[in-house]
Amino acid sequence: MASTSARTHSTAGRIRTAATNLYSDNQSLLGDIRKSFNLLKDVAVDLEKANQFDKVKEIENAAVELLATCDHCMLLSSAIQCVGNNYEPPPEPSQLTDFEKLLKTEVAKQKAKSSSSTVNQSMIRQFREAVWNVHHEGQPMPGDDQDDIVMTSTDSNIRNTTCPVSGKHVTDLENPVRSIDCKHIYQQKEIMHYLLAKGGRGPCPIAGCPWMLQADKFVPDPLLPLEIQELRDMMKHQTSDTNVIEDFTLLDED
Repeated sequence: MASTSARTHSTAGRIRTAATNLYSDNQSLLGDIRKSFNLLKDVAVDLEKANQFDKVKEIENAAVELLATCDHCMLLSSAIQCVGNNYEPPPEPSQLTDFEKLLKTEVAKQKAKSSSSTVNQSMIRQFREAVWNVHHEGQPMPGDDQDDIVMTSTDSNIRNTTCPVSGKHVTDLENPVRSIDCKHIYQQKEIMHYLLAKGGRGPCPIAGCPWMLQADKFVPDPLLPLEIQELRDMMKHQTSDTNVIEDFTLLDED
């Protein structure tokens, strides 16, 4: 019985480690995809300036396909992590685990609760707006209404906009890190001090979060700096829209 228990824990531990490594590798891929998307946006702007409108449309179609790929990679990344965290070996050594079935089931669960569609729509809108502003800066894009123009932090993958330990806004963090479990973001130095004071493991300080945090569950996340920059851009855009509305209000008063 003891040997069976040891085998189970050892196997589950190896699966968790492998899943964490795959998750980390996938985050690097996601970061590269986001960078490629921004590069495509810059190329489209240059082509728009050169009045090569057919090429701009081709670039936009490629950007949409790239975001769809990014979406699929994000779902796989989350599914791999969940399978690793929840994996329990079968009771009999002769039994084999159907990892393909586990992944497909988990991908379906992640897809059902994913907000990536909203994020992708926001990014495509930013792409089209950058192109539109080449020749029509200051003018609303065709089909825009006020609900579409104002974007908020809910359009982002970032789950908390303030580090609960340092009290800083995530856009002001010097070394932001993200938990691979609850996905909340912290200042690295402060969260490590927090966990050290808790003996290496402690509850997430975000109110209502049920996860227990561990220092080894904060892996390098190359996607995070890109998402924080996107949040800065959204905040800047929202501030700009608010200023325009205020200007029109002053004109009405005059």
